[in-house]
Amino acid sequence: MTSFVGRRRELADAKSAMGESRLVTLTGPGGVGKTRLAYELAERARRAFRDGTWIVELASVEDESSLTSAVVSTLAVPDQSNRAPIRKLTDYLRERQLLIVLDNCEHMLAPVAALVDELLAHAPGLRILATSREPLGIAGEHSCTVPPLTTPPPDIVHSPESIDRFEAVRLFIDRARDITPDFAVTQENSVAVVQLCNRLDGIPLAIELATTRLRALSVTQIVARLDRRFQLLTGGNRVALPRQQTLRALIDWSYELCTDAEKLLWARLSVFTGSLDLDAAEQVCGFGELNRDDVIDVLDRLVAKSILVIDRDGETVRFRQLMTVREYGAELLAESGERSTVRTRHRDHYRNNAKQMVAQWCGRGQATALAAMKRDHPNLMSALEWSVTTPGELGAGAELAVDLRYHWIAGGFLSDGRRVLEQVLDALREPGPHRGEALWVAAWVALIQGDRDPAQHWLVECSDFARARGDGRLASHSAQWIAIHHLFSGDTAAAIVSFEQAIAGFVSVGDRASELTTAFQLAMAQTYNGRHDDALGTCRSALALSQKDGELWAYAYTLWISGVARWHLADAAGAEKDARAALAVQRSFKDSICVALTIELLSWIEASRNFDRAADLYGAAQAVWTGLGTTVEAFGPDIHRDSSASAALVVKALGRKRVDDTIAKHADLTKDAALDLALDVHAAAARPDARPVLTKREQEIAELIAKGMSNRAVAEALVISPRTVDGHVERVLAKLDFTSRTQIASWIAGNPSRS
Repeated sequence: MTSFVGRRRELADAKSAMGESRLVTLTGPGGVGKTRLAYELAERARRAFRDGTWIVELASVEDESSLTSAVVSTLAVPDQSNRAPIRKLTDYLRERQLLIVLDNCEHMLAPVAALVDELLAHAPGLRILATSREPLGIAGEHSCTVPPLTTPPPDIVHSPESIDRFEAVRLFIDRARDITPDFAVTQENSVAVVQLCNRLDGIPLAIELATTRLRALSVTQIVARLDRRFQLLTGGNRVALPRQQTLRALIDWSYELCTDAEKLLWARLSVFTGSLDLDAAEQVCGFGELNRDDVIDVLDRLVAKSILVIDRDGETVRFRQLMTVREYGAELLAESGERSTVRTRHRDHYRNNAKQMVAQWCGRGQATALAAMKRDHPNLMSALEWSVTTPGELGAGAELAVDLRYHWIAGGFLSDGRRVLEQVLDALREPGPHRGEALWVAAWVALIQGDRDPAQHWLVECSDFARARGDGRLASHSAQWIAIHHLFSGDTAAAIVSFEQAIAGFVSVGDRASELTTAFQLAMAQTYNGRHDDALGTCRSALALSQKDGELWAYAYTLWISGVARWHLADAAGAEKDARAALAVQRSFKDSICVALTIELLSWIEASRNFDRAADLYGAAQAVWTGLGTTVEAFGPDIHRDSSASAALVVKALGRKRVDDTIAKHADLTKDAALDLALDVHAAAARPDARPVLTKREQEIAELIAKGMSNRAVAEALVISPRTVDGHVERVLAKLDFTSRTQIASWIAGNPSRS
């Protein structure tokens, strides 16, 4: 017997369940360790059962008539009469106190459920622990899902010492030492160990099969061959069940237990990378032999059979396939001849979502749409990769890459966006509408990354193409980003001219989203041209438009640059108010660029009055910049000069080492943690007078909401449009970091108006 590794939480949960229910079923995908966990539970519970614990292996039981006999045989029931086996068994168990483990029930769910129901009804001292890929489905059953072993996060650097706290790594090390006793995780192989555990989904059987290859391969070599995992992961324990000796046999067993509809959906779902929602499953997979309306029921059955895993985040429910299950499905899809059709439907689904986000960007749903795109990022990248590399699909791929512009920028995916857009431009050599659009979006991303030379080249081409076609909207986009190039190069006067041209063009075609983006950029140029009052005027106009439309993304940026202008005018209180309001909005968006710029602004403000606080803020901003993959320097010499001058004041006051230590202390801050630090959440909570700053109108609307009035009723009471009220309500929710009107009402009750 091999050693038992990890599972502390699962042991505790199952033990607790066994104390409450007489039937506990351990469910989960094949190879996840249900049997091993059941055996461990039975061993630990042995003393609690006067008549012992018994394990009945059902994998080899193929028909209902043999089921009861298998239990009778395992328990060595002494009755040799010709009575029915079920009568022998119930009479034998009636007065006994014991635990029976029914292992591998999934291929005989109905007969096992009927047997268990009968036994529990006649034997009050009996408890049953079952293992199955789906629950038995009878009254009183307590189902415990057995998850994969914990794995190290794949997207951060780990030291050899830090990864053995994860169960999958500990199992790999333990089994590796059975093969090569001197095996150790080192600086050289730690990355490969993390990759292996993640790519095998933390599935114990897959990890154990992988360790058998250590006789001939290094960990790095095993990882390099995992794309052929079904050929690689063979040669398991010879005394194990046949289906547990190779990875393919394990998945084959699950596949054979599925209906035709389940098999079809399994194959089609393999086009998804990461997770998906119900709408995606219906849109992409619901066609032909599988009706769209039937997808939800088939999905539910695949979840029950542990082919799909459910991920919950609040009210959001998403489905996910383990990588091994997905690759098996991909083989099935390739064999079916449907791969091209399903891939096209997959790409078109996300292209439609991206188009909808752009069309509705200047409105109330920005944060929700952006969060949805972030969740779907792996699928977006997969759809783009397929489109760019598949003949005949490049145009649709280019549209998707362009329509994802807010995802690249506001979502913080600059590197991925740049790479995809350059792929599109490399493939679309001839001038045309798709190339024209991709040029200015690629330039936008490059400028934010501080890469001005290629951006300038792309913008000149875009401008020439727009002029040749007489395309005013495209000309406005090129003018906008040419203006940013001027601004980031230090030529604020030229930037102002181009920004004003761009805004006029956007107004003429009714592109409000681009108008608002360009407006806060114009205010940047104005304030760094010394025209601070003009900048504030531009901000006021833009903020009013954002409020009218219920728009928040450009609104937050406009608040930031308004704060910068006020800081230049020595209005520290006004600058701080704007900055804090911008960050309150960013609670919803978490746009790394705006978060970093605004925390920088707060550090400049504090550099004249609280050096320790300024150092903390500067360190938090640097952490956000690092995570984004750019720096404040990318935004031009003027902003960089302000940042450097403020940092120099802090260094002069505290000393270089102390400031460097503070930056190092905050180097691993998440965006949420940086926002908490910047908004001084914990300190603010301790102040009796602490409260977010609402405008007079926002306070007025919040108080009416607290009285139970609908948005329409509020609009009628204040004689303003319902859409304006919608925008105010969204900003109140963002500033207060709330998600419901009930929370607003509670807050008003505890924070009466002071106006």
